Amino acid sequence: MLTTPSDRSNEVTRDLLSAVRLARVVARWASVLAQTDPGETTVSAEDAQHLRHRVFCDTLLPEGRRCLLRADHDGPCTRRPARF
Repeated sequence: MLTTPSDRSNEVTRDLLSAVRLARVVARWASVLAQTDPGETTVSAEDAQHLRHRVFCDTLLPEGRRCLLRADHDGPCTRRPARF
């Protein structure tokens, strides 16, 4: 089966979104350990490790911890993600 560049681009986008979701789950779970900082979590393709995609917002909050919302969130930064 032949794939077009558009198909490949869609596949890469889906893979990136899946990787970001998995990284968020792992980073939040690991945040119970005092020495971890979920704000530093990034994902990259295996063959493009120089191109990193940040998982969480990098804003440092007044209490010295980082925002736990996604990297491109709207609205104010917070340590607690909104529950819907």
